[in-house]
Amino acid sequence: MFELEQFVSDLRTALGERNRQALKETVERALSDSVALMRVLGEPARAGVQVLHRASDLTVLNVTWAPSQITLPHDHRMTAVIGLYAGREDNLFWRRAGGANRFSIEAAGGLALGDGDVTLLGPEVIHSVVNPLGSFSGAIHVYDGDFLGTQRSMWNPLTLAEEPYDVTAVLKGTMPVTTFGTEHAR
Repeated sequence: MFELEQFVSDLRTALGERNRQALKETVERALSDSVALMRVLGEPARAGVQVLHRASDLTVLNVTWAPSQITLPHDHRMTAVIGLYAGREDNLFWRRAGGANRFSIEAAGGLALGDGDVTLLGPEVIHSVVNPLGSFSGAIHVYDGDFLGTQRSMWNPLTLAEEPYDVTAVLKGTMPVTTFGTEHAR
């Protein structure tokens, strides 16, 4: 049975071990019963970011992607654990381009995540995300820092120039951000 308070407590324990793999394993355990998890979080029915926990050393988000939603390339500047509990999320990874390259970043691989998949992203990762499905997707995102209070970067979709992070632009439209049970625009 998924319980949010216990999940956050387990993440805090894993964080204290200074082992990012332990964070990933904690998310894997939570996703092992997606039915129980969706009883607490609800089935993905609209795009949004729900803040489940926010502290200086740990942020937990419930992210739901609209059908065919695409984000701009962006970074996190902290470790992230992404666990899909419904649908799919395709990640395109980017790396900083060197030399006389026309763009400041270039494609560097990808990873498709489906129900139950969990991945660990390092603090240097730059990625963009697409939900390739005609239905909503849902994922738990865990960060080892204050994700909402950290200055980050995004890349312009036309020029691929690095710019200050703008959540509205990254998510391609207004996406509601909620604090577990209390919704407000971000």
